[in-house]
Amino acid sequence: MKDLTQLYHAHITTLQNRTREALEREGLDGMIVHSGQAKRLFLDDNHYPFKVNPQFKAWLPVIDNPNCWLVVNGVDKPKLIFYRPVDFWHKVPPEPRDFWTEFFDISLLKHPEEVEQYLPYDKRQFAYIGEYLEVAKALGFDQINPDRVLNYLHYHRAYKTDYELECMRKANDAAVAGHQAAAQAFVEKGSEFDINLAYSKASRHGENDVPYTSIIALNEHASILHYMHYDTIAPKQHRSFLIDAGATYAGYAADITRTYSSEKNHFSELIEQLDALTLQLCDQLKPGVDYTDIHLQAHQGIGVILAETGLVSGPVEDIVSQGITRTFFPHGIGHFLGLQVHDVGALINDDRGTPLPQPENHPFLRCTRSIEPRQVFTIEPGLYFIDSLLAELKASANGKLINWELIEKYKPFGGIRIEDNVIVHRDRNENMTRDRGLN
Repeated sequence: MKDLTQLYHAHITTLQNRTREALEREGLDGMIVHSGQAKRLFLDDNHYPFKVNPQFKAWLPVIDNPNCWLVVNGVDKPKLIFYRPVDFWHKVPPEPRDFWTEFFDISLLKHPEEVEQYLPYDKRQFAYIGEYLEVAKALGFDQINPDRVLNYLHYHRAYKTDYELECMRKANDAAVAGHQAAAQAFVEKGSEFDINLAYSKASRHGENDVPYTSIIALNEHASILHYMHYDTIAPKQHRSFLIDAGATYAGYAADITRTYSSEKNHFSELIEQLDALTLQLCDQLKPGVDYTDIHLQAHQGIGVILAETGLVSGPVEDIVSQGITRTFFPHGIGHFLGLQVHDVGALINDDRGTPLPQPENHPFLRCTRSIEPRQVFTIEPGLYFIDSLLAELKASANGKLINWELIEKYKPFGGIRIEDNVIVHRDRNENMTRDRGLN
């Protein structure tokens, strides 16, 4: 592992350069980046878990402290206004002393409403970056989340610094440990709740630490793409297990999916075919290739599997062109990964924000950019047996091409998804997930 301290200086230099360029193009003097605020539940005195503004955590690994502010202009040393209240009800964050603090001028804020004394007096040429628009207006900001500034920052965020790549490797380390423990809990016939506990323990992530709610799906539940409920009682029979779960390190995400069968059978063979397709598609991530082409190749691969297993009859070209593969593989092949699980800037063609929309028949594809070095992607083909989509297919003219008796044999297993996290380098790909021993 590389020393993050050594990498962080270059990371800050990159962010300064991007900020300076974005501000100069729009004639602005600086950005004020708000970490966010705690949100109280309606008619309650408790708060939702705090989720930091991604534009804030791009600069520093402070992800759990609301009411912080950054003043940046791309030239001067960034100014951090760090919230540190006097509070006996809650944990007060310690005064910042970590490796990153030398790159900031730090002021301590005791009361959120007193922040104005630390901000520039004339804010007309400063952009507020954050979600609390009423707060921004009350403080006197006219420029609030200017599109052209955000488009520039989002577009260039696709190119990860060495510091960011190392953080993502560490996030994969934690996620792989969790996946391995979860797989063992499945072997031991645990409930979805038990398996999730095993994942949390091994990854050292609580429910508020994971970058998204973990999908822990047994049997038919694997056909629900965003299944986020954990049965506390184990099923009478463990047929299959799909886990889509991630981890974070310093605000950067890992996002990994695996599917398991309880025994060697027709479903385990299908998993092996999907796994092989995942690796083939990972190999296709090369500079200059359109990510959309990877998605279309995934449908070709799914078509081959449907034909070879006898689930669908007819030439592969027809299975794909007639849209039959979209019944079994209804989502996109993957997405950018970084500060956010579905990282930004994936559907624009340039740093001006020119839209780069998905193909008409593939509206759920999350990235349409051309692949370049230092970008990080997920590759996640799937093959599911989803009742509502199968019913639509059965009612269509293509219904006669489907082996419905065989479909019924697969439905109790729910479905399959295999997902890896891949860094594209100029001359090679780095599969962070496989490199850490998760096959």
